[in-house]
Amino acid sequence: MIIAWVLSLLFLLSSLVSHLERLAALEMIAANSYVESQKQFIAAEKSLFECERHLSSIAVLENPTCHIQSAGKNRWLISSKEKPVLEILVHLDVKTNAVTRLNWRQNFE
Repeated sequence: MIIAWVLSLLFLLSSLVSHLERLAALEMIAANSYVESQKQFIAAEKSLFECERHLSSIAVLENPTCHIQSAGKNRWLISSKEKPVLEILVHLDVKTNAVTRLNWRQNFE
C-alpha cells in the first residue's frame, strides 16, 4: 500500500515537472513572438515615415516601400507593403510641402 502511495506521488511530481516545462516553453515562444512583432511594427512605421517625408518628391524614390494613393483635396493615403500593414492619411500643403498626419490605422486582412 505504501509503495502504491509513493508511486502515485512520484507520478504526480513528474507530471508537474512536465507541465512546468511546457509552460516555460510557451512563455519563451510568447516573448519571442512579442519581440518579433514589435520589430515588424517599427519597420513598417519607418517605411511610412520615409514615404511621408518624401511625399512631395515621390518620383525621386527609386524603390518606395509603401503604396501611395490620392484621396483628393491634397490628401494622400499611404500604406506599408510589408506586414503588419499600416495606413496613414496625410495632408500635403502644396505651398510649403509640409505633411501633416490626419490619422493612422492597422489594416487587418
